[in-house]
Amino acid sequence: MAKFSFTAPKSKIFKHLPKALMATGMWFILFSLIFINMKVSFSKLTESNFLHLWGSGFLLALLIIAGWVCLSFFERRVFLKNKNLLLIWVTFCLTAVAFEACIAVPLNLYLLPIPGIAILLALLLSPRASFMVTLTFSLLFGLIAQGRPDLFLTMFLGGSLGIILNTNTRKRNQLLNAGILIGILNFFVITLLGLYEGQYLQAVLKDALWGFGGGIFTSFFVMGLLHIFEIGFNITTNITLLELSDLNNPLLKDLILKAPGTYHHSLVVGNLAEAACDSISANSLLARVGAYYHDIGKIEKPEYFSENELESKSRHTQLAPTMSALVIIKHVKDGLELAKKHKLPASLINFIQQHHGTGLIYFFYQRALEKVKDESHLKEEDFRYPGPKPQTKETAVILLADAVEASSRSLSDPTPAKIEALTQKIINNKFIDGQLDECELSLKDLNKIATSFARILTGMFHSRISYPEVSNSST
Repeated sequence: MAKFSFTAPKSKIFKHLPKALMATGMWFILFSLIFINMKVSFSKLTESNFLHLWGSGFLLALLIIAGWVCLSFFERRVFLKNKNLLLIWVTFCLTAVAFEACIAVPLNLYLLPIPGIAILLALLLSPRASFMVTLTFSLLFGLIAQGRPDLFLTMFLGGSLGIILNTNTRKRNQLLNAGILIGILNFFVITLLGLYEGQYLQAVLKDALWGFGGGIFTSFFVMGLLHIFEIGFNITTNITLLELSDLNNPLLKDLILKAPGTYHHSLVVGNLAEAACDSISANSLLARVGAYYHDIGKIEKPEYFSENELESKSRHTQLAPTMSALVIIKHVKDGLELAKKHKLPASLINFIQQHHGTGLIYFFYQRALEKVKDESHLKEEDFRYPGPKPQTKETAVILLADAVEASSRSLSDPTPAKIEALTQKIINNKFIDGQLDECELSLKDLNKIATSFARILTGMFHSRISYPEVSNSST
């Protein structure tokens, strides 16, 4: 009897449902704030109030849709992940709560944390996505605050300055400096707008001081929430990466003590990757710190890796090629377990998991081929890493740097020409093997990476002048 199975069709409606719900939630919250602050019930709505609500509702919907569409066109990588949109939605809710608190207490609306939201999103997502969100939030909250262009302009300019100042933030004191500069900008913008509108100087200066205070508040707002958002949304900022690059980290200390050769190898890979990422405008800090941790799995059995071998005889001479391959491959699994145990962020775990891709352990595969009579009994998959292949530019650079650094140590006479030829050969082999198929590296990027690797390695292997020996005999 034939078996029938039913598979529900995959619909784009369900794929975009979370995005639609978040956009609708934003509209409902803003519309509710307008209605609440009108302080009238539905039964007592006049024609004027009703038209005001009707027009405001349509304007809010248009602005939210426009912001969502811009994000989908210009920051598609951010837009496609619901986690990122949820982060934006949470920051919107925080701004809405702050808005209502300012109305209820009451406090000056120049304390709204939109510049702080701009800095947070620039650090957690991207500067361009943050700029679009800042523009949208400034328009939305400027509209519901009885259509105040001064509030829109102040929030937007302050947020834009915050994004510019914190695009590559690596120290927490930069956040405080940014807050002070935003406060100064707010002070001058509010003063000029007040004078332009013909307000009394005393009232203008009072608002300007509130604006300066809002800038200072921005710093503490970001410093207070940044780490919480990093943990909650599993996003790693440059500040956290710098903290993880501290060589006193327990994992790195273990690597130094138990696998000193691997530790040195990781440092060199980090230098290679950092220079290469700078040349292709990728995240060089992420690549460098990823290099420090990519081989931590070798801590478990360091003596089975050539860079840590102290004896002239390798331990692999006593093992079958298939067993040697299993030991080598296992360092990826061991690294993942250590990373999870020490709660490393997902961005660093990716380096551990992807730094070999699905590459072939060629040396042991060739040994195995020499020992078997029938090659059909030998599976190439048993000698390949489980993957996945590198998914980002940074992890792909680490894969290339790892292979180039390891191979460069086997050069007997490392001249610049030999180093350049070796680098090109390894990158070409990885490309032909399909290890770079799932990342965003172009051929132009690969040429830049090869040039960068060759330059760094040539500097490392440069020849020194032979100094004459000093004779102790007197004449």
